[in-house]
Amino acid sequence: EVQLVESGGGLVQAGGSLRLSCAASGFTFDDYAIGWFRQAPGKEREGVSYISSSDGSTNYADSVKGRFTISSDNAKNTVYLQMNSLKPEDTAVYYCAAGHLYTYGRRWREDPLSREQYDHWGQGTQVTVSS
Repeated sequence: EVQLVESGGGLVQAGGSLRLSCAASGFTFDDYAIGWFRQAPGKEREGVSYISSSDGSTNYADSVKGRFTISSDNAKNTVYLQMNSLKPEDTAVYYCAAGHLYTYGRRWREDPLSREQYDHWGQGTQVTVSS
């Protein structure tokens, strides 16, 4: 059974930091891309960051570039999202998701943060940034 379990969310003041974790199980981790998405109240779910578990390539939404860093520990089947310089507009439920690298092929290069390529989703973790 595929499982993605997020942790590390919480309440933080603007300018602070949090590190989210996504623990994966039930699939061949190295064959998948892991993405972080977020959804604020009343808004659509948006892609935040992506990492290929195969070659370590990464991608970020413009809104988080320079502030967020995604990394992967393949030995632990875990992906992290280090979030620094947090802003109130980063407040959202953060989800990790997994998509098969070889099923979607070149689409990962074209749009790595497209939700269509992610087949498995976690339950989410709340991040709240106070001003």
